[in-house]
Amino acid sequence: MKRAFVFALFAVFLGHGDCFAQTNKASKDSKPAARQEVVPPPVAPPDAAGIPAHPSPYNFPGVQFPRIEADSRVTFRFNAPTAQNVQVSIVNVPFDMVKGDDGMWTYTSAPQAPGYHNYWMIVDGAIVLDPGTQAFIGYGHMCNGFEVSEPGVDFYDIKDVPHGNVLIKNYFAKTTNSWRHIFVYTPPGYETKLKTRYPVFYLQHGGGEDERVWIEMGRTDVILDNLFAAGKVKPMIVVMETSATGAPTAAGGRPGIGAAAPAGGAGRGPGAPPVTPAVGAPSGAPAPAGRGFPGIGGPGGGAYGQFMTTELIPWIDKNFRTMPDKDHRAMAGLSMGGMQTSAVTMANLDKFSYIGFFSGGAATGGRGRGGPPAPFDIKTIYNGQMADPASFNKKVKALLMSCGSLENPDALKTHQQQLIAAGITNTHLYISPGTAHEWQTWRRSVYAFAPLLFR
Repeated sequence: MKRAFVFALFAVFLGHGDCFAQTNKASKDSKPAARQEVVPPPVAPPDAAGIPAHPSPYNFPGVQFPRIEADSRVTFRFNAPTAQNVQVSIVNVPFDMVKGDDGMWTYTSAPQAPGYHNYWMIVDGAIVLDPGTQAFIGYGHMCNGFEVSEPGVDFYDIKDVPHGNVLIKNYFAKTTNSWRHIFVYTPPGYETKLKTRYPVFYLQHGGGEDERVWIEMGRTDVILDNLFAAGKVKPMIVVMETSATGAPTAAGGRPGIGAAAPAGGAGRGPGAPPVTPAVGAPSGAPAPAGRGFPGIGGPGGGAYGQFMTTELIPWIDKNFRTMPDKDHRAMAGLSMGGMQTSAVTMANLDKFSYIGFFSGGAATGGRGRGGPPAPFDIKTIYNGQMADPASFNKKVKALLMSCGSLENPDALKTHQQQLIAAGITNTHLYISPGTAHEWQTWRRSVYAFAPLLFR
């Protein structure tokens, strides 16, 4: 199967512990821990037996379609007897459906990669949701979703282990004069170990998405529950919020509104045309005009960086039992969220010690308008924060960069090699085999990143 995927964002920027010490004193006085290498998440072997055909798990009870076929193809059916033309858009790539005599339109896709994928119907030119399955946000609008199982892989499946909680909170931000909507994961035991404080992991969504996606599509809470039960991660709080900085009713107040979402937090589907890499800019610089990414880059990490350090982090530290210092604070994001993470953390290394770029955020040297790739310069990339490698290594305990093997892994591998050669020794690389700019890449990235945190 021939597949082409979104490279635009990537080209622009590309031991079980029951509790933590109940103190807010930074761990800077202790000796640095030995470097911990990335343990890649499990993946299905190439010869894994297929799973028998079954309805997508997001279908409502009794609804048979979309149906995941044994060879990972997906069959769609849609009832529109009076429509003249119906297509199914799979991760933003439309495919023509065929109308039967009963007015039912059908289409069976090429084999799909494992994991979650967005889709929707296009009926006579209008976007229409499939009424038989659940809806999720992506591409700046509501979508349907289907899930392709990965044989033998269950690190993101619910198991009979201790579970944390996902809290949905609203808080008022004075600087924006607006209410903010936020998802917060608290680890198993948080409600009973009332004297224990926890580190915090801030996790950012992609373009055209919002704060809910890391739970609904990413299954971050389930992944961390399972890793915690296996003794592979420290217990931590995870904070998920939208990177939009305006009020919900203001222009740009929600991600993707008023601008085309370039990735929608999902990959492009089979048959999509290649995307010409966009104009590159050094990580931490303002986003190019017209890209629909307000609030990224600039002083203090841009509008969102300033908001995060003056509103979000203080609110979390006040309302949750956190360890409020840089050595117990991490940030990562996917795609556009990787860009946001790069801008915020590199401008605030006094507040973060762990950084993750998932399919975006790494300064791999995007091309200018028809020009050659931007040269690697350790003194200027990442807002100049790596100009003194020894200082950077002391401030940042782990920097993980990841992408799918069907994105642009060679650029990321080269970038890591350049960083290591320049003296940046705390970098980690994870390439998700057989996936592109899509949720299975990012689920795996969380699995790879979380064990590095707070060691």
